[in-house]
Amino acid sequence: MLIASISGIRGTVGGKAGEGLSPTDVVTFASGYGAWVWEQKSGGDAPRVVVGRDARISGPWVRDVVCGTLNAMGIDVIDLGLSTTPTVELAVPGLKADGGLILTASHNPKQWNALKLLNAEGEFLSAAAGDRVLALAREGVTYAEVDATGTTTQDDSWLARHVAHVLDLALVDAEAIRGAGLKVAVDAVNSSGGVAVPMLLEALGVEVVPVHCEPTGHFAHNPEPLPGHLTDLTQAVVEGQCHLGISVDPDVDRLCFVCEDGSFFGEEYTLVAVADHVLAHTPGPTVSNLSSTRALREVSARHGCSYTASAVGEVNVVAQMRETGAILGGEGNGGVIYPTSHAGRDALVGIGLFLTHLVSKNMTCRALRDTYPDFHMVKDKMSLPAVDVDAALMALRDEVSDAEVNDVDGVKFDLEEGWVHLRKSNTEPIIRIYAEAPTPESARALADRFAGRLEHHLQSAPAQA
Repeated sequence: MLIASISGIRGTVGGKAGEGLSPTDVVTFASGYGAWVWEQKSGGDAPRVVVGRDARISGPWVRDVVCGTLNAMGIDVIDLGLSTTPTVELAVPGLKADGGLILTASHNPKQWNALKLLNAEGEFLSAAAGDRVLALAREGVTYAEVDATGTTTQDDSWLARHVAHVLDLALVDAEAIRGAGLKVAVDAVNSSGGVAVPMLLEALGVEVVPVHCEPTGHFAHNPEPLPGHLTDLTQAVVEGQCHLGISVDPDVDRLCFVCEDGSFFGEEYTLVAVADHVLAHTPGPTVSNLSSTRALREVSARHGCSYTASAVGEVNVVAQMRETGAILGGEGNGGVIYPTSHAGRDALVGIGLFLTHLVSKNMTCRALRDTYPDFHMVKDKMSLPAVDVDAALMALRDEVSDAEVNDVDGVKFDLEEGWVHLRKSNTEPIIRIYAEAPTPESARALADRFAGRLEHHLQSAPAQA
């Protein structure tokens, strides 16, 4: 399986050529990206591109192919080695590079890998830029003459620099956190967060209880940080009498918490709590995507601030934040975007802001969670069939008359009893079905009702063109 979307180029590793992300595919897409970087370069020396990877087993060979391909195009590479997505995002402008590549399939299982593409600002490419990369990859590119071959240099200092950056943020009170005597369990699913998160916590004087923190790439459980996957973390929190637990995904851009009693703070509420802290000190607009909880809108209103929703995808959230001048944004999957730091989801920044908020409130993690609106969400999915899914979604849209409808990204129905959002995934061959309501039962009923109607329309949809 190979998917090219606004979230990058990703696929499964292994098997026959043409059935996943092969070395040939890596060369093709890295070449297209390299050609795009050259197009953006206006004179001067050869372009420089920053490359970092998570701990996936396929990471070393994908890195070698990417770096070699870029060098063959006359591009110099700065290899950060084992890194995180937000670390690379910080390093690109920090090193005055012309772009960046992050080798990670984020929350996907270990057989997946991907190339995430950044511009010179360390931000994900726009849809137009991404289309141009794909066009260049299809057209074929010109490689450098031998004397113009690029070089690759290693720089493993950026995780430490990232930690220092978090400590320097005005709304991160490192001294208050150090004085709180916190004990925190960390589940980093045996990826690069197993290095980065303890490094940050130890700098904040936090006692760390590691859970799956060896960066071997052998994920100990499904890497998406959802309650059903975090039983080991929950057990470590309760048995270790920790103040809370922290879980991140393999590339450390998603963040969720477990309360001291083993209950889940809820990945949807990571952004809500951070917004509560940030807006209390620096009021301003907020943004999250269409699949995120209503609670952010309500907490924003508590602070007298406006809220708007964007299409799903980090680049879409960032674009909406720029349009509205948002002080904070993100996604309900535990992704915190704090533009004072940089315009990308960053679990390390989220940890610094959240812990500052927690200790300033002088309450337990569970008590903090109870201060927020209590909505319940169901996150479902179905396989992507070989039919015109967009036509089926529009047919579903047209038959619903009792909802406020948004069809910017799939179709979302806002009803009196809650909302439901149905859309094709950017990262997997699935249709995502998210619903939220005041109770788990009503959220499940909403999801099931609309999933059933979509199934009906899919059965009569035309074949995929």
